[in-house]
Amino acid sequence: MAGAWFFFILGSAAVFYFLIGYPILLALGWRGQRNPVAKDLSFTPRVSVVMAVHNGAAFLRNKLETIFALDYPKESIEIIVLSDGSTDETVAIANEHSDRVQAIAGPRRGKAATVNAGVERATGEIVFFTDVRQPLDPMALRHLAANFADPKVGAVTGELKIRSGDKGQHADMDLYWRYELWARTQHSNIDSIFTATGCLYAMRRNLIEPIPADMLSDDAYLPLRAFFRGYRVVFDPLAVAYDYPSVEGTEFRRRCRTLGGLWQLFARLPELFSSKNRMRFHFLSYKFSRLMLPWAVLTVIGATLALPKSAFREVMIAVYLAFAAIAIADRFVPRRIALKRLTSPAWTFVAMNVASIAALAVFVRPPQRLWVATQVETAGRESAPL
Repeated sequence: MAGAWFFFILGSAAVFYFLIGYPILLALGWRGQRNPVAKDLSFTPRVSVVMAVHNGAAFLRNKLETIFALDYPKESIEIIVLSDGSTDETVAIANEHSDRVQAIAGPRRGKAATVNAGVERATGEIVFFTDVRQPLDPMALRHLAANFADPKVGAVTGELKIRSGDKGQHADMDLYWRYELWARTQHSNIDSIFTATGCLYAMRRNLIEPIPADMLSDDAYLPLRAFFRGYRVVFDPLAVAYDYPSVEGTEFRRRCRTLGGLWQLFARLPELFSSKNRMRFHFLSYKFSRLMLPWAVLTVIGATLALPKSAFREVMIAVYLAFAAIAIADRFVPRRIALKRLTSPAWTFVAMNVASIAALAVFVRPPQRLWVATQVETAGRESAPL
């Protein structure tokens, strides 16, 4: 029984640290630490906008309009739209602006290979990666580019804001996403963040390396390669893109894909765990812990069941069952009911941890099978992620 108590205490300590301890350390231990970026809004290097698209006709016209409306010198922007085996009007729509847009049609080969092809054609000093669905704020590119006035910055990303955020499954992720943005701000102030927002990040072209064909997270792989070459990867909340809430039933699969990409990164970039990672403490406490958390939770539950019968054991089991009931109830509680403030975080916690375990499928099946169509709540339109 001593073993059961050992694993109960160990698992409980890990869960506490991952959820509460590290955020407190980040807030207090590094409070006031600033490693400012020498940002200059007058710095406007030539930028190549690279956008890989698969069947994105429903969004492409609007996205191009937001690119054309960017507050950035027109002569310093190159726009490359690459069709990844699209069977709709994607290429035709891009060709409507042949004077400003390079439209490239190609076979279906996945986002990584399509992005690689776009980078090969890019001539700008900076490459701005974006996706077809998310409109851009007019100042987004100017803020991104301004960070490269600092020679230590190798990559920069901005903030993705969800429109009509009280709808769809994005509302359930609200607390998690607010914590993510806060943590990115802290890590950027210290040195660097670990991943970018895929629809809104830019890099120095000379730092971009070919992405492995089966890689799910180009927005983590590319910035991390720059990081390990000594450059900073920073977060600028003034660079903004907008997205729509995802419909019920799609957010879980999207999380599986994202977390599957993290598993890939950990397996393929072992230097993340070595002294070469100058942010190793934060990486282990923040990113790696995200995939370890469900195993810590399962350790606590298993150890509790192995404890000798006692009032403590029965209370703990009752707490677990109550938490599970609250999480399940979230599927039936209307969003307008105040109880949703309790049930929604519980459901998100369970879903995120189940997705983390399910994401291990990336090692036993073709990674591209984790890509699924992302349906969003905007006039019935949908787009397929690349």
